Amino acid sequence: MGIIGWLVIGALAGWIASIITGNNEKMGAGKNILVGIVGGFLGGLIMNLIGNYGITGFNLWSLFVAVIGATLLLIIVNAFTKKAR
Repeated sequence: MGIIGWLVIGALAGWIASIITGNNEKMGAGKNILVGIVGGFLGGLIMNLIGNYGITGFNLWSLFVAVIGATLLLIIVNAFTKKAR
C-alpha cells in the first residue's frame, strides 16, 4: 500500500475513532490522519500478536484494524490528558 493509501486509510480510521471516543470536535484532519496511521501500526501489531492478519492493503479489513488501533490509542491518550487537567 502506497503513501496515498496510508493517508486515506489513516484519515478514515482517525475520523471514525475520534467519533467513537468523542474527540471529533477537538481534532482536525491532520490529527485524524496521524492518529489513523499510528493506529494502523498499533492495530496491526495487536492483530499479529493474537495470530491474525494486520494491515493487508487498501481494503475494509485494514480499515477495521486501523480503527481498532486508533480507538485504543485515543483511549490511552484521553486517560493521560484527563488526569493532567
